[in-house]
Amino acid sequence: MRRYLIYKIKHNYRDFQNIPKSTMTDTEDTQSAATTTSITSTAPTDKDAAKICVLLNATGNVPIIKKRTWTVDPNKTVSWIQKFIHKYLKLDSNEQIFLYVNQTFAPAPDQIIKNLYDCHGTNGKLVLYYCKNQAWG
Repeated sequence: MRRYLIYKIKHNYRDFQNIPKSTMTDTEDTQSAATTTSITSTAPTDKDAAKICVLLNATGNVPIIKKRTWTVDPNKTVSWIQKFIHKYLKLDSNEQIFLYVNQTFAPAPDQIIKNLYDCHGTNGKLVLYYCKNQAWG
C-alpha cells in the first residue's frame, strides 16, 4: 500500500496499473506469496461455501434475536426459518411468525431460500424481517 501511495504522489495520480514486476523488492514478493497461501489455507470448505448468509431483523412487537446473522442451507424453505425463529424465541404454540423480504413482501412458506437469495440478496446476504403480526404486504 505504501508503494502505491508513493507511486501515486510521484506521478501525479497517473495510471499505476503499468508498474513492472521488476520494481518490486523480494520482501514484497514473499509477503504477497504468504498472503496467498494463508488465504487458501483458511478458505471455507465447499460445505460452508454453499450456505447462504441470512440477516434476521425484528419488526414490531417481537423479541429481538441477539445473533442477527445466520448461515442457512440453501435448500431450506421459508417455513423452516419460521419454525426456527419460533423455537429460538420460545414463543407459545398459538403465536405466529411472519417473514418479509426486504420489508416488501411475504414469501410463500414453500419458497426455497436459494431462490430468494438469487432474486433479492444484497451485499452477500438475504435480509429477512420477522414479526408476530402482519406488517407489510
